[in-house]
Amino acid sequence: MALSAIDKKRRVAAAACQYLTPGSIVGVGTGSTVNEFIALLAPWKSRLLGAVSSSEGSTAQLRTLGIAVLDLNDVPNLDIYIDGADEANPQRELIKGGGAALTREKIVAAAARTFICIVDDTKLVARLGRFPLPVEVIPMARTLVSGRLRTLGGRAVWREGTVTDNGNHILDVHDLVISEPRVLEHAINQLVGVVAVGLFAARPADILLVATDEGVRTIEPTPPP
Repeated sequence: MALSAIDKKRRVAAAACQYLTPGSIVGVGTGSTVNEFIALLAPWKSRLLGAVSSSEGSTAQLRTLGIAVLDLNDVPNLDIYIDGADEANPQRELIKGGGAALTREKIVAAAARTFICIVDDTKLVARLGRFPLPVEVIPMARTLVSGRLRTLGGRAVWREGTVTDNGNHILDVHDLVISEPRVLEHAINQLVGVVAVGLFAARPADILLVATDEGVRTIEPTPPP
């Protein structure tokens, strides 16, 4: 029986809860699938030391549940980070930033011991790039960065009306051929005026949970022979 999109989000959010441990601090991402995960944290509010949030929206939801939201600078160890993605490949490399929180998401992912990405099977692709690649830029550099992205084969479209929690703009880059995600991530990061790019390849997810009609598929690194 085919599940609805919301049922898949709820299924994979519940699977992510199995990685929570009492007395830990959890990093919480942004987006519709993460919203389902946050809703499941209510029974955990007295069992967690707190949460580190990647966006003002997630922060508000966590505080509504009575979960302490901590500043990353005050957290010595971040046990796990749970977040969604706009696209994911079998190598656990991701495109993120549809919700314009990519910079903070990258920071929290980098700080976490384990990064768990939760998606439904419509987000799993063989090669990244069907979803336009978000790039957060300093506002005065928007046109400059757009031109530089054109030389990389992309067509940058300003997401008008969107201002990130950091006060910056988002360019959505279409028509990219992302055959080497890590190489492209590095190249875009080097452009003057870029704050962060929504490719999560240098630091991919450690565990990718994919909701399907049959259950939740777990994709982890292949152990060495």
